[in-house]
Amino acid sequence: MISGHGGSGVLDDILNVALEDAELLAEVELTTNLIIAASEADSPFAQDEIDRLLGVEPPSIPAQKIRDVG
Repeated sequence: MISGHGGSGVLDDILNVALEDAELLAEVELTTNLIIAASEADSPFAQDEIDRLLGVEPPSIPAQKIRDVG
């Protein structure tokens, strides 16, 4: 056994960390769903289909105001 700081006999393991990260798990789930859908598709996805699968809202682009140059 490797003793920790101060000779307490506690194993200091820098890799012993919590592995649950909600954002990471959500990202992995989205990526997995996309990979599965892509593997079942007959052709490459268009960007709007990828966005739909990932639950991404299309950007709202405000209409440009037309200036009267006169």
